[in-house]
Amino acid sequence: MSAPNYSAVDFTRAIQNLMPRGLVWPTAPESVLAQVIASLAPTWARHTLRDNYLLQDAFPATAVELLPEWEAALGLPDPCAGASPTLQGRQAQVVARLTGVGGQSIPYFIAYALKLGYTITVTEYTPFRMGCMAMGHRLGSAALAHTWAVNAPLHTVTPFRMGLSGMGEPLESWGNAVLECELNEVKPAHTLLNFIYS
Repeated sequence: MSAPNYSAVDFTRAIQNLMPRGLVWPTAPESVLAQVIASLAPTWARHTLRDNYLLQDAFPATAVELLPEWEAALGLPDPCAGASPTLQGRQAQVVARLTGVGGQSIPYFIAYALKLGYTITVTEYTPFRMGCMAMGHRLGSAALAHTWAVNAPLHTVTPFRMGLSGMGEPLESWGNAVLECELNEVKPAHTLLNFIYS
């Protein structure tokens, strides 16, 4: 259900209908009282529009004016990623940090990257163990037990989208700095994370 959107005419009519009846309270459009009400009605209509906009702006996925407050509460923009150049990217980063509940599984990291707007796959490495692996398998040290890689496109393109992008933004932006920064923040501390772009 959408919020009611009242015009100045609606407010004028409503206030005039709520006024007491009698000679002291004239209802003619040319009366001073009617003109005062009509002059105040646009202000009430503007407040209604702003109030309705606040309902939309209060949620991080659609926030525009309150986005800096959401970012400040979450420590964004993170110095390792810099400022995300698009409104969509900034909103996605806030939503990912707010809804990221933590995890160490491959599906968790894929879903986290998807919230940021990146499509990835994850490669897990294992050290070579005699008797456990087939011939022809690559040799690796024990450090590979804690190493994993994120496979992503070389350039993840974010196109300008009407209604989601802001004025003055480029028609396309690309880069993986936010992906690297966010995944390095949420990865298990004992692991080594590599990024492979293709």
